[in-house]
Amino acid sequence: MKIKIDNESDAMYISFVEDAEVIESEEIKPGLIVDYNKEEKIVGIELVGIREKMPELDLKNISLETN
Repeated sequence: MKIKIDNESDAMYISFVEDAEVIESEEIKPGLIVDYNKEEKIVGIELVGIREKMPELDLKNISLETN
């Protein structure tokens, strides 16, 4: 998994599959876009307008927890 922040466009992209070919994108809600591959599996999620939608998000301190 890879998370990319684009400060210029105020967007965050979460990629679940490296170098996946996106066949279709679906805007679930304004600013929330889900990308699918040819098997209709989710390969990425884009969030646009992250500063407004998630004002308390600390982009300098992101952690990942697994169990």
